Amino acid sequence: MTDTIIKVDLKRSAYENENIHNRWHPDIPMAAMVKPGDDFKIECVDWTGGQIKNNDDASDVRDVDLTQVHFLSGPVGVEGAEPGDLLVVDILDIGTFDDSQWGFNGFFSKKNGGGFLDEHFPEAQKSIWDFNGMFTSSRHIPGVEFAGMIHPGLIGCLPSKELLNNWNTREKELYDTEPDRVPPLAALPYVDTAHMGRMKPDEAKIAAAEGARTVPPREHGGNCDIKDLSRGSKVYFPVYVKDAGLSVGDLHFSQGDGEITFCGAIEMAGWIHLRVNLIKGGMEKYAIKNPIFKPSPITPKYDDYLIFEGISVDEQGKQHYLDVNVAYRQACLNAIEYLKKFGYSGAQAYSLLGTAPVQGHISGVVDIPNSCATLWLPTDIFEFDIKPNADGPTKFLDGSVTMPLAPDIK
Repeated sequence: MTDTIIKVDLKRSAYENENIHNRWHPDIPMAAMVKPGDDFKIECVDWTGGQIKNNDDASDVRDVDLTQVHFLSGPVGVEGAEPGDLLVVDILDIGTFDDSQWGFNGFFSKKNGGGFLDEHFPEAQKSIWDFNGMFTSSRHIPGVEFAGMIHPGLIGCLPSKELLNNWNTREKELYDTEPDRVPPLAALPYVDTAHMGRMKPDEAKIAAAEGARTVPPREHGGNCDIKDLSRGSKVYFPVYVKDAGLSVGDLHFSQGDGEITFCGAIEMAGWIHLRVNLIKGGMEKYAIKNPIFKPSPITPKYDDYLIFEGISVDEQGKQHYLDVNVAYRQACLNAIEYLKKFGYSGAQAYSLLGTAPVQGHISGVVDIPNSCATLWLPTDIFEFDIKPNADGPTKFLDGSVTMPLAPDIK
């Protein structure tokens, strides 16, 4: 049997587990060592460390402490790995815990994290999703069921000291351009809630002062939220420190491209089965700066889509120049308005776009001044027909089922 080299206890705080950390730093000790060719399993808590509960109260989403996240299992050292190598990681399998067959999706308050559409959805809401084998449905969003594509939202290797300093410098420079912005432009180091794995307390406090937060993706991988990194995927990670230091967490049962609600997938605790190998000197051989990967050959089979376009003209009618962010935002908003015609609330439609196997595409970035982005919504996930017809939309839902909302505390 394959060994589980990192285990978690969902009834205990992630801070009590020395094989978990929530910052990136080159001096975090390895939680386990493996050899090239080895396969092993790693267990993971959900990205918030259990802060969000399976109930109908969204106050936990409103009050979530985002300085704690993400809780990652690792780092796992690979014997013989050196800076400049490529760490080859095969995702052999990934799954849920038998006693934790549920996940959550949420919108953070604009005052505490925000999200892609926080101007339209500024207050905290959440939806709970129950797992039934490979399928999921929500008591908060009726009329829809879909197959999950479980994947790690966050996986990567430890940075070198030079790379860490580079991250901190450039992100602080960005933050300083608008330091009072809500939500902030960057998540800077924060000592009080840092968990540095097996580091000794005095060393951990020093390291935490410069330890990078896990919020964004960076050159080493990190929080990329790529839904196609599922069973059968192969990832090539740049190695920046001796032994590589592979960490993983933020498991998702399903996610739409873009993870647009920020807490935007179906977040879950679970396990992942990996195999590692090395390509010596691979970074230079292949001119790799950021990870590259082969997607999973196993994907939910949805062949019929409604495709919503967006262009780089914002909600106020302002023209932007080839701005893909604005264009994808408009595609999402167009899809939300469309789904409201069938009885969904705006919040239910927003949550659905973040959790279902929605595809996002950059369709055009050359035709000045408008880029074009598209959102592909699979129609087969609905219990009713959402395609346009001459008779107009039928309002299948009566609004009696809602998503929990937690208004900001004044």
